[in-house]
Amino acid sequence: MPSFSPVSLLSLQTAVPDYAVTQPELQAAAQVLFPRLAARASLLETFTNAQIDRRFLAQPLDWYLQPRSFAEKNQAFLEVGRRLTAQAAGQALEVAGVGPQEVSAVVMVNTTGISTPSLEVALMGRLGLNPHAVRAPLWGLGCAGGVAGLARAADLVRAGHRRVLFVAAELCSLTFLGTDESSSNFVGTALFADGAAAAVLGPGPVPGHLTLLGQQSTLFPSTEDIMGWEVLDQGLKVRFSRDIPTLVRREMAGSTAAALAQLGWTLGDIGAHAVHPGGAKVLNAYEEALALPPEALDISRQILREYGNMSSVTVLFVLAELLRRGHSGRVLMSALGPGFSAEHLLAEF
Repeated sequence: MPSFSPVSLLSLQTAVPDYAVTQPELQAAAQVLFPRLAARASLLETFTNAQIDRRFLAQPLDWYLQPRSFAEKNQAFLEVGRRLTAQAAGQALEVAGVGPQEVSAVVMVNTTGISTPSLEVALMGRLGLNPHAVRAPLWGLGCAGGVAGLARAADLVRAGHRRVLFVAAELCSLTFLGTDESSSNFVGTALFADGAAAAVLGPGPVPGHLTLLGQQSTLFPSTEDIMGWEVLDQGLKVRFSRDIPTLVRREMAGSTAAALAQLGWTLGDIGAHAVHPGGAKVLNAYEEALALPPEALDISRQILREYGNMSSVTVLFVLAELLRRGHSGRVLMSALGPGFSAEHLLAEF
């Protein structure tokens, strides 16, 4: 069993793009983009059943109604992604009281655009970070990246880096494909949104800050086709299965119990759950699998309602809201992503 020294979360800040759009506005846009699919009442209801009120997008809504090449979308990813990461990371450093030159490692998570050099290079130049900082860009973790990236940042602290900057940025709206009439793409249009988050970590515990105490990754065998991207000339095409809630119900209780056992904890010891809200059905399945009380995932549902599914970033918004409310006690962060995989992080105030 691995042994984890404590790591403190010194700050956590979030950022969203400029364009706020209501769910009815997006539903109307989808009817323009996908007239044949929108004619099916059961699919059109996806926008209502998603339990989302508002989302933030990288571009004005009209931008998405015109055909766009992969190159155009990726250029938008670079421009908006660089701006959002600088905003979130700059605020995180300021709140933590950490100077840019004190950062000795940077972990950068994203899955919704391509950048070589990776996004943290522009971030380091823009914020004046230590040019000798270790860079750890992570791509392809999808919705699990928020928890996995935070865990990798904690690993770097345990390896001797006293100030580690963790940043996640996802512009999921840039993966909308007007030429793709698959149900997955239509559902993605009803769920996905854009945002960024950044955190500063250091050795712990530090009074008044969340302490990260343990973590576990689980890769479920023979599930590669459950979720991911297909690369088309027009961009990244979403792939996810209707079986995700079923998989959650089948696997999540055992996966969670194994993660908690590392610290000798049980589910009853957990005072708050910071769960990635992949969708309303996924949250319901998670709740059922762990037999949680109805209010246990209220914050996850709130973030889904106010921001939509921002892939890896979303669970960090959930944790930020949990911190804002001043929770005390033990916390379990959980997220699911491509692989198909589960990521858990155990923390305590």
